[in-house]
Amino acid sequence: MKDDFIIRGDGMRQQFEEQTTIFFSIMRWTILAVIIGILVGLSTTLFLKLLASTILFAKGYSYYFISIPLVFVLSTFLTEKLSPQSKGHGTEKVIEAVHRRAGRMNTMVVPVKLVTTILTLASGGSVGKEGPCGQIGAALASAFSDLFKLKDDDRRKLVICGISGGFAAVFGTPIAGAIFGLEVLYVGAVLYDVMLPSFISGIVAYEVCSNFGITYFHQKLNFVHSFSDSFFGIVLGSAVLFGLISFVFIEMFRIGERWIERWQLNIYLKNFFGGVVVVVLMILCSTKYSGLGLSYMEQQLTNQQSAAWYDFLLKMIFTTLALNFGGSGGIITPIFFIGAASGSLLATLFYLDNATFAAIGMVSLLSGCANTPIAASILAMEMFGPAIAPYAAISCVISFLMTGHRSIYPSQILSMKKTSSININLGQQIHDAEPTVDLRVRYQIYRFWKLFKFRRSK
Repeated sequence: MKDDFIIRGDGMRQQFEEQTTIFFSIMRWTILAVIIGILVGLSTTLFLKLLASTILFAKGYSYYFISIPLVFVLSTFLTEKLSPQSKGHGTEKVIEAVHRRAGRMNTMVVPVKLVTTILTLASGGSVGKEGPCGQIGAALASAFSDLFKLKDDDRRKLVICGISGGFAAVFGTPIAGAIFGLEVLYVGAVLYDVMLPSFISGIVAYEVCSNFGITYFHQKLNFVHSFSDSFFGIVLGSAVLFGLISFVFIEMFRIGERWIERWQLNIYLKNFFGGVVVVVLMILCSTKYSGLGLSYMEQQLTNQQSAAWYDFLLKMIFTTLALNFGGSGGIITPIFFIGAASGSLLATLFYLDNATFAAIGMVSLLSGCANTPIAASILAMEMFGPAIAPYAAISCVISFLMTGHRSIYPSQILSMKKTSSININLGQQIHDAEPTVDLRVRYQIYRFWKLFKFRRSK
C-alpha cells in the first residue's frame, strides 16, 4: 500500500509539474506576443499614415509617375548599400530568414523598407503594402529577441508573429493574418507550436491600428444564393481558371526575374531603364494599373464597374516590372487586383454577379500564388461575410492544387505532394523542387493526347 501511495504521489507530482509548466509557458508567450503585436501595430500605423499622406501629396501632380525611374534607382541604392535583406517583396525575405537564419534579420530593414516602399507606391509602382509591414514587424521581432538574448527557437516564433501581425494589421483581418503567418512557411503544413502567439500578435496589432484611426475596406456582400448544382459547377470551373491564372502569374514573375537578371548592364542603369519602360506603359495604357489599385478593386466589389479582358494581364506585367526593376513593396495587394479583375471578367462573360466572383477571385489567387488555402478561406469570411465563405473555400483549395508545386514565395518548404501521381522530394524549398509525373500517368496522358489528335484529324 505504501509503495502504491508513493507511485500515485509521483504521478500526481508529475502531472502538477506538467500543467504548471504549460501554464507558465502560456503566460510567457502571451506577454511576448502582446509586445510584438504592439510593436507591429505601431510600426504599421506609422507606415500606413505616412504612405497615405505621401500618396495624397504625389497625386496632386498630374504626371507624378514620371519619377518612377529615379525612385527605382534610389530604392536600389538604399537597399544595396544599407540593407540587402530589404530587397524584393518583403514576405519572401522573412520566409528565407526563418528557414536559413533562425529568424535573424538586420534592423536596418525597418527604415529602408519603410522609405523605399513609400517612395515606390507614391510614384505609382505596382506593388503592395502588406509585405513591407510583415517584414518590418519581423525585423522588430528579431531585434527584440536579440535585445533580450532569446534562444533561436524563440526568435523564430516571434518573427513568425511579426508576419502574422503585419498581415492582420494591413488588411484588418486578425484571424486570417494569424493563419497566414503559420501557413506561408510550409506548403501543406501549419505550425501549431506558434499558433497561440501568432493569434495574439495578429489581434493586438489589428486593435492597435484600429485605435489609431486606421480604417479598412470590408465589403459584406449581399450574397443570397441557395445551393444548386449549376452554381456549384460554375464555382468549381472558375476555381480551375483561378488556379491557372495563379500559375501564369507565378511563371511570368519568375521568367521576368531571370530575364532581367541576365541583362549585362550596371544595376542602376538597368533599373532606370526599367522605370522608363513602366512610365511609357502608363502613358500608353493607364495609371489604373499603378500603385495599390484599391479604388479599382472597390469598384469591382460594389458592382460599379466590370473588368476589361486585359486588366489582369496588364496588372501582372506592371507588378513584374516594378518588383524586378528595383521597386520595393509587397505582392499580395497586386494579387488581389489580379484576382478581382479575373473574377469580374468571368462574371461578365457568363452573366454572373460581378462582386461575388471578384471576391472569390481575390482570395483564390492568394491561395494559388501563396499556397495558403486556409488563410485565404478565412480571409473571405472576414472581408466579405460568412455567406460566401463555403464557395470561396472550395475555390481556394482547388486554386491551391491547380498551381502545382510552385509559389510566388520560392523559399517555402514542401511538406506535401499535391497529388500522389507526381514524384517530388519533400523537405526542400520550392525553388529547388523538380517534380516529375509518374511514368504510368505519363503514359495515360500520352494515350489520351494521341486519341484526341486522331479524332481531331478525322
